[in-house]
Amino acid sequence: MALTASDVDRFEASRPRLEALAYRLLGSASEAEDAVQDTFLRWQAADVGRIEVPAAWLTKVLTNLCLNQLTSARARRETYVGQWLPEPLLAGDPMLGPAETAEQRESVSYAVLTLLERLTPSERAVYVLREAFGYPHREIARILDITEAAGQQILHRAKKHIADGRARAEIDEAAARRIVDEFLAAATSGRTEPLVRLLTQDAVSIGDGGGKVPARAKAFEGALAVAKFMRGLFKPGEAKRALVGGSPEVYATTANGGPAVVAVVDGRVVGVMCLEVTAEGIAAFRNQVNPDKLARATRRWAATDHGEPLLNAF
Repeated sequence: MALTASDVDRFEASRPRLEALAYRLLGSASEAEDAVQDTFLRWQAADVGRIEVPAAWLTKVLTNLCLNQLTSARARRETYVGQWLPEPLLAGDPMLGPAETAEQRESVSYAVLTLLERLTPSERAVYVLREAFGYPHREIARILDITEAAGQQILHRAKKHIADGRARAEIDEAAARRIVDEFLAAATSGRTEPLVRLLTQDAVSIGDGGGKVPARAKAFEGALAVAKFMRGLFKPGEAKRALVGGSPEVYATTANGGPAVVAVVDGRVVGVMCLEVTAEGIAAFRNQVNPDKLARATRRWAATDHGEPLLNAF
């Protein structure tokens, strides 16, 4: 049955919410866009006049598409080259979705998106629907075809897995900028000690190159090891410039609601470093350099005013 203009408008009104939901479920902006488009195709094929609550119908269809995608994604990530990290979203990206509550902001943080990879598909779906979008247990049960009691048990397990990860300190944009400024000053000082002082003792650094850009398969662990890596990373070198196509301009910004460093060459984002900050210091660096996962960041970068770079690296 052909959709009317009104039917298309109803779907488009739901698109931002659906994309934000799919991104949290999949950890990939490109896959989220595909899932939402598949949802539209099912909306197009449905007898929409008989759908009593379109928003609920669309949410159920999208969630189940994402569950299928997560199941196949787990198998693909077993053969992924090196570490797998989510696709970062820069400040202001509409796919970040709702951010009114601490739970909503935490659900899209880079640290939590990484921790969500520990969950089963059903745990991830229940956690996201409840914590990020505030769906009542009754509606979650309808979406996933489970009982309310089962949904509550799944949520309890999911929250425990997330809580077992490092607690994230919520900081404002000004504080995030100060942290990035301090880190860059220490990283470019040529000395290890200033970096060590900014880190927690069990700090880690993880890189995702997807087999397309060199990134260490094993994380750097411990303040000293991470500090030495960061000092070397910001040390100028012709090989580094050749690898990324020039001398990157480095900016302080936010990604997924947290402090981040963005490296840009000729308008192309070549790296996003997300910092996980706790009360004790910087606990983790998650460095996305896989070009396939930076295309959206590059588009977002081109559409926003980001001021002057803090430095030219390499």
